[in-house]
Amino acid sequence: MAATDQESHVSAVRPRSYQDESYLHGFLGTVGDLQKAEVLQDVVLEVEGRRFPCHRLVLSAASPYFRAMFTNDMAESRQKTVVLQGLYAGMFEEILSYIYSGTLHVSLDKVQPLYQAADLLQLDYVRDTCSSYMAINVERSTCVDLYKFADVFSVDSVRKACLRGIARHFTEVVSSQDFCSLSVNQLTEIISHDALDVEEETTVWEAVVRWVQHSREDRLQHLPSILPHIRFNLLTPDDTAAILEHPLIGEDPGSSEVIRNVVRKGACNMKPRFGTGAEEMALFFETSTNRMQGINPRLGKYFSCSFPEIPPIISATVTSDNEIYVLAAKSKDQMSLLLYNQMKGVWEQKSVVEKLPGSIRNQHILALDEHLYYLACNWTNPSQTVSYSMKRYNKNTDGEWGDCSQLKYDISSMEPAVSNGCLYLLSSIELHCYNPKEDRWFKRAPPNDSTDVFWTNIALGTEIFRSDMDFTSVSVYDTEADRWQQLPAWESPLEAEDRDYSANLFVLENQLHVYLNAEDPEQQHVLVYDRSEGVWRELDVTLPDMDWDCPPVVARVYLPGVQGRCANTQRTADAGDTAV
Repeated sequence: MAATDQESHVSAVRPRSYQDESYLHGFLGTVGDLQKAEVLQDVVLEVEGRRFPCHRLVLSAASPYFRAMFTNDMAESRQKTVVLQGLYAGMFEEILSYIYSGTLHVSLDKVQPLYQAADLLQLDYVRDTCSSYMAINVERSTCVDLYKFADVFSVDSVRKACLRGIARHFTEVVSSQDFCSLSVNQLTEIISHDALDVEEETTVWEAVVRWVQHSREDRLQHLPSILPHIRFNLLTPDDTAAILEHPLIGEDPGSSEVIRNVVRKGACNMKPRFGTGAEEMALFFETSTNRMQGINPRLGKYFSCSFPEIPPIISATVTSDNEIYVLAAKSKDQMSLLLYNQMKGVWEQKSVVEKLPGSIRNQHILALDEHLYYLACNWTNPSQTVSYSMKRYNKNTDGEWGDCSQLKYDISSMEPAVSNGCLYLLSSIELHCYNPKEDRWFKRAPPNDSTDVFWTNIALGTEIFRSDMDFTSVSVYDTEADRWQQLPAWESPLEAEDRDYSANLFVLENQLHVYLNAEDPEQQHVLVYDRSEGVWRELDVTLPDMDWDCPPVVARVYLPGVQGRCANTQRTADAGDTAV
C-alpha cells in the first residue's frame, strides 16, 4: 500500500523545462570574446584582399549560405582560406560584427550594400532590418535613389513607399540628377501613376524631355514607347500643338504619329492626376453615420460622403505627406487604423491595435513625422489620477504598435496637438510636452487664462492656438519660447449672452480659421485671422448643414475621387449651397 502511494505521488509530479536566459546571452558574448581573442578560429574568409579569421561552426549557425558551404561536399568545406566574391570588405566586416554580437549598425550611406550582402548570405534579419530602415527614410531627397535600388532587388515594401514619395514630390524630384538616371521602364512606371501631384500635364511632358535630353542619342529611340503614358486628354489643344512642334518630336517621325493616334483615340481611359483634381479642404467626421464632410469656404466648395461599411470613426489625422488616417472602433477590445485611398475613394485597413483603456470619446490618432500615435485617457483610476496611455506605429513599415511613456495627471480634460516635432497635451491650467526622441513627457508653461474653459486647439507652424467653446477667449502658445500670449476674440455683432457657438479651430491654406457652429444656420460663421492687423474677418460664404464629433483636420482632397462616392450618398446641404 505504501509503495502504491509513493508511485501515485511520483506520477503527480509533472516534469518541467527551464531556460537559462543568462546562458543564452552569455554564450553569444563568449563567442564574441573568442573571435576578438582570435581563439579556436578554423577558417579564413577573404573579401577584396582582406582576411577575416572566423569559426566555421558560428558561421554555419548564423547563415544558411555558410551552412551549405561548410557541411556539403563542396571544395570550400576542406579549404583553410575561402575567397568570397560579390561582397565589399567593409560590409562583410559589419556582417561579421552582427554574427558575433547580434547587434546591427545601419546608416543611410551603407544600407544598400549591407542589404546586398545580407541577401547573398541569406541573413533574413539583416535583410528585413535594412528594408525597414530604407522604408522609414523615404524622403524627397532619397525617394528616387531608394526606388531604383528597391526595383532592382524587388524590395516591394520600399518600392511602393518610394513610388508614393515620388508621386507626392514629383515637381521637385524631376529636377534631381537621380531622376535622369532612371531606366526607361522605371520612368514609364512613374509617369503612369495616377497619384502624381502635378497641376498641369505639361509638367509630365517636361520631365520626359529632361530625361531624354540627359542622354539624347541613347534615349531618343524610347520616346515613342514613353509618349502614350502622357495624358494628352488633360492638355489643351495649344499644349498638344506645342509638343508636336518640339525638336525632339521633329527628330523622330514615329513620335508625332504616336501623339496623333493617342489624341485621335481620345485617351478616355486616362484619369486626371491627383494634382489636377485636389483642393485643400477642412474635414469634419461624424461618428454615428461615419460621414466625412469637407469645406473650403474661400472656394465655396464642400462635399459630404458616408462610409457605412467601416467601423465607427473615433478620431482622424492627416500626415505631412497628405495621407488621411482614421481610428475606428473595430470591436469592444480592438481599434482599426484605416487609410483613405483618395484615388479610389475607399478606406484601406493598415493595422489593428488593442484598445487602450479609457472613454471612447477621449481617444485620438495623431501624426508626427513618420509615426502615428494612438492616445487615450483612462478615467478609471480610483485615486482620481488620470493616466494618458499612448502607442506608436511606423506608417512606412506596417510593423507592430509599440508602447510609449505614460503621462499621469489629475485633470481629465486635455486635448492634443502636434507642433515643432513634439506632441502636446493642453488643459485649462496645464501644458505637457512629449518628446518622441527621448520618449519622455515634460511640463511646460501653463496658460495665462487658466480660468477659461478650454475647448479647441490647433497648431500652425511652431505655435498652438486655443479657444473656449464660445470663442470669447483666444490664446497662442509659442513652442520655441515656451510662452503664452492672448489674442483678440471675434467682435461679434451679437450680445455676449446670446452667443451659443461651438468653436472649432483649423488651419486652411496656411491661415488660422475658426468655424462657429450653431443650431440656427443663420448664426453659423467661418472666420479667418488676419495676423498682420490682429483682427478676425468673417468670410462671406453659405455653409452646408454640418455635424461632427471629431476635431476637424485639413488635407488636400482629390475631389474626383469623392465625387463618385458622393453620388451614392444622401446630401444634406441646402439647395442654394455650392457643391463640389
